[in-house]
Amino acid sequence: MVKVVRAVQQCKKCNVPFSWNNIYRSFWGWVYKPIICENCGMKHRITVSGRFIVTLLTILPMLIFVNFLSPFNNVLLTFSIGVFLAFIGSLLTPFLVRFKGA
Repeated sequence: MVKVVRAVQQCKKCNVPFSWNNIYRSFWGWVYKPIICENCGMKHRITVSGRFIVTLLTILPMLIFVNFLSPFNNVLLTFSIGVFLAFIGSLLTPFLVRFKGA
């Protein structure tokens, strides 16, 4: 028997997959907002490892590039590329972060 692996997480109660937009919007702000299932209304909160993954894919690549890997002498260009790297990393987070039912 082959198990189907979904790219985006689904509700723990009714198995309806979350949309990429809902997951992505839950990361913005200082507080991670819970995702509420549109079908059954169950709340799902980001796990601690999920928060670590968000940081690892957004903040860390930017800091490493800006502080250690930048070949440019222009501060604005270095900072712009760092922000671009953080943005690209943030686009991948909805596929890797997991939520738990509350």
